[in-house]
Amino acid sequence: MHNLPIGTGIGLVVAGWLYPYLKQLPFGKLPGDIAFKSGDISFIFPVVTCTVISIVLSIILNLLR
Repeated sequence: MHNLPIGTGIGLVVAGWLYPYLKQLPFGKLPGDIAFKSGDISFIFPVVTCTVISIVLSIILNLLR
């Protein structure tokens, strides 16, 4: 339990380093994702992207268990 903040911090640093490469992936732009833009306001709710990531992570974690 004491390693959770350390692991979270390391994960955020790694995600920050990989961000330029990760933003080129099509996630967040899949069919079914909700995007609304009006003037200076934009709202994005990646429903399908979250579902796909959840399924993939569930499969990977169940295989590792």
